[in-house]
This record gives sequence, structure tokens and C-alpha cells, in this order.
Amino acid sequence: RLRAVVEYFDEFGIIRDVMQNHLLQILCLAAMEKPVTTSPDDIRDEKVKVLKAIPSLSLSSCVLGQYSGDPDSEDPDARLGYLEDQTVPEGSSCPTFAAAVLKINNERWDGVPFILKCGKALNERKAEVRIQYKDVPGDIFNGSTVRNELVIRVQPNES
Repeated sequence: RLRAVVEYFDEFGIIRDVMQNHLLQILCLAAMEKPVTTSPDDIRDEKVKVLKAIPSLSLSSCVLGQYSGDPDSEDPDARLGYLEDQTVPEGSSCPTFAAAVLKINNERWDGVPFILKCGKALNERKAEVRIQYKDVPGDIFNGSTVRNELVIRVQPNES
């Protein structure tokens, strides 16, 4: 069973496994306009509008990585890196971490970055979408506030 999981993951990676299948769904639900009805077709249509408004990503908007082991760790699982797992194909370049900043080219989300992050074997297990709202003109707080941000976490402690 473990070998099958590793073979699946190594073929599809964190981008297609988590980012494309889970985080993009959340991004679409958060960014879509209110559908005409709650029918699956109307919801799908609104999600497609969001996806069509996202320009192609450039490499400068992405970070990819692959975890390595920590030989000094007290946790035996943390001592091995991805490539040191005997079930992982030798020389695999499969990313185990991905972060991407997406923009949605429409009036509502103009200038608002959507940050998608997910990873395997991180110090903290999480997959989340971060929406950083743009600053409002006329700052009455003289720059003492921090950027307003909405975080939607898929795992752990979904919120």
C-alpha cells in the first residue's frame, strides 16, 4: 500500500495532488460571484469564470521544493529526505512543496494576491489559501495596521 501511495505521489506531485485538486477549489469558492442558484451547474459556471480570469503563472510567482532529511532529528521519520525513502524512484525531481501567488483579473479582486501553499513532510502539516486584501485608501491609522488577510486552511484543523 505504501509503495502505491509513493508511486502515485511521485507521478503527480504536490501540485496536482493538493494544489490543483483542493486549493484551487477553495480559491474558486472564495473568489466566485454569487451563483444564480445553488445548482451544481450554476456553481460550476461561477468557478469557471474565476479560473478564466487567472493569468498563466510565471516561474517568478512560484516556489517549488523537495524535502530533505534532518539527521539530528529526534523523530525517526524526519531523518530521511524524500529521495532517501526506498520506495521513491532514484533521482526523482517530484516537488514535495509548492507555493504560488495567483492574481484574478477582474474588478473585485484587482490587486489582491491569492497565495496557495502546500507541502509534504513540513515542520507543520498544512495546506491553505491566503487572501491578502489590498490596503484601503485614506489610512486613518497612520500605517500602524497590518495587512488584512483571510486564511482558509484545508489541513490540519480545517477552518
